[in-house]
Amino acid sequence: MPATTARGQSADDRRIRALRPPKPYVDPFVAHGTAIDEERRPNGGVERALTIFLAGAECPFTCSFCDLWKWTTNEPTPVGALPTQVERVLTSLSQPLPARLKLYNASNFFDRRAVPLEDLPRIASLAAPFTGVTVESHVSTIGPSAVAFAQQLPGKLEVAVGLETVHPHAAAKLNKRLDLARFDGVARFLMENDIDLRVFVLLGAPYVPVAESVAWTVRSVEYAVERGAAVVCIIPVRGGNGEMERLQSLGKFTPPTLSHLEDALDECARFTDSVVTVDLWDVERLPACASCRAARIARLGRMNLSGRAAPRVSCEVCGTS
Repeated sequence: MPATTARGQSADDRRIRALRPPKPYVDPFVAHGTAIDEERRPNGGVERALTIFLAGAECPFTCSFCDLWKWTTNEPTPVGALPTQVERVLTSLSQPLPARLKLYNASNFFDRRAVPLEDLPRIASLAAPFTGVTVESHVSTIGPSAVAFAQQLPGKLEVAVGLETVHPHAAAKLNKRLDLARFDGVARFLMENDIDLRVFVLLGAPYVPVAESVAWTVRSVEYAVERGAAVVCIIPVRGGNGEMERLQSLGKFTPPTLSHLEDALDECARFTDSVVTVDLWDVERLPACASCRAARIARLGRMNLSGRAAPRVSCEVCGTS
């Protein structure tokens, strides 16, 4: 773990933040996006899920790969801002509502600077129509407050955490301040309190040799599955935060391709105790053949929903098969 200054920022923190492009203005009373998708669940069913991308205070952790900081404010989230965002989105939707509500605040739901304690009862009330509620948080902020929030919900709580990678050297260099023992403890804690666990795993994590990238992603997925994750989502690392471009120039980061993403999901089809999917948001940016890209992305979407392996797309232009 890097040494920190009295103000709480390490040298790595300061470098990563200094390399970022300017942060756009973020209105803490306006959600910056929504999405409605279908998702497979561990019982084999498929449910509709509403994701609200909330605006609020920035995460105190400064992960090297993170690009979520641009959707956050530098100040604490004002009391009342998050319920206002959620209520505005819900009132704009047609009935019936999806089964699952995902509240992604680009930070840590159980960090009171990001989600004020006073707002939790109102948020729980707004989430009452949903049978499942997913929030995201660093494992270091998960504890009794998660159980208390779960008890306020009629539906079942799921907490999404970033495991990122189990590659020991890469994990230590992500500046995430996460070790596997702490992850394991939180996984057990959530399970003991009947709270589901969703895990994010990176594809193309910096400091993982590109030739080993898919293999380490699959090992990381397997690690999460073995610890009882209900859902594991593979996320291709994106550039654009300055730090990733610095690492790329040093040969420490190679952006993943669409082929890498296909390989990772194909190899994870053998994990049937958990739902394993790939994140298809902004997937068009991944390097791939223009002739077969759309068909290959569509195949990944079908596998996300079915959980079953599917034949690879053949392409006469790039020779993919």
